[in-house]
Amino acid sequence: MAAPGQGFVAELKNAVTPRAALLVIGVLLLQLGFITSYIGALHKPAPQHLSIAVVAPPQVAPKLVGALESVPNEAVRAKTAPDAETATAQIKDQKLYAALVVDPNGTEDTLLVGGARGPSAAKAAESITTGIDQSQGRTVKVQDVVPLAKGDTNGLSSFYLVIGWCVGGYLVASILGISTGSKPANANRLLIRLGALALYSVAAGLGGTVIAGPVLDALPGSILALTAVGTLVVFSVGAFTMALQCLFGIIGIGLAVLVFVVLGNPSAGGVYPAPMMPPFWRAIGSAIPNGAGTSASKSIAYFGSTNLGMPILVLAIWAVVGVGIAFLAVLRGPRSEEREPAAVEA
Repeated sequence: MAAPGQGFVAELKNAVTPRAALLVIGVLLLQLGFITSYIGALHKPAPQHLSIAVVAPPQVAPKLVGALESVPNEAVRAKTAPDAETATAQIKDQKLYAALVVDPNGTEDTLLVGGARGPSAAKAAESITTGIDQSQGRTVKVQDVVPLAKGDTNGLSSFYLVIGWCVGGYLVASILGISTGSKPANANRLLIRLGALALYSVAAGLGGTVIAGPVLDALPGSILALTAVGTLVVFSVGAFTMALQCLFGIIGIGLAVLVFVVLGNPSAGGVYPAPMMPPFWRAIGSAIPNGAGTSASKSIAYFGSTNLGMPILVLAIWAVVGVGIAFLAVLRGPRSEEREPAAVEA
């Protein structure tokens, strides 16, 4: 400690330790990363590999598929479908974003879209197909075969529900770490923390589902299924945050924010679905609990629980990896002063 009268510089050196300075620099980098990630992912949405099917007579279909494929920047991934019923089923199974059904007896075609998958993707498909049809003297009318619920006007309810679950997951893990030490004293203490996290996850999953569904009428779907997804989202995020704290102490909280907030939120497919995001965020979105949880909750709410396997697998892997790393870190032995104190026997 600096002696009285040593001057401001000496006081500064004692007031701001090298560790504190590094933590402040880390926060600054995290903040700048937050700004970069959100603006980078969301500032200029443009379609890429947007799946659109063409339902048209054999003499017309190849020309339309070629026109869609020729849209600049690989905006469209086009294919043919035998009929409107098949195309509708593929949209409901989340295999397509849209389908252009050509009327061979008139000049007005129909664009089938699944608005619940993402309004921005539906609008992009409408803009692209309208431009192509207008160049041929035709018009397009839009038919939404998977519309959003009345209480989910912008299609963001599932996204915000999952973000809330993720926030709860890393906050409860952070609080447990800050209150009793980043690393539990032994495996039994870790099991107790994980048990507390599991109970919290069930309560958070059920609470969030009830609020989004029956209370606010913002999201349809099975309460039991959405609760299960919510429980898994909260537990996977919390367990991985615990693992980061066991490895890196308080810095682990910052790393959790980096993964789940800076990278996970903008890439989750809530504001814009995957085909509307830049390549980096499109690539990582489905591999992070935020994106996996959003996909799973949308599937349950609007798409009859189709394509649930991969999102559930992603969440399960994060949970298992988090628990595994935490146990390995605890069994490895003492790490720092942030270790949870063991009980003193009488």
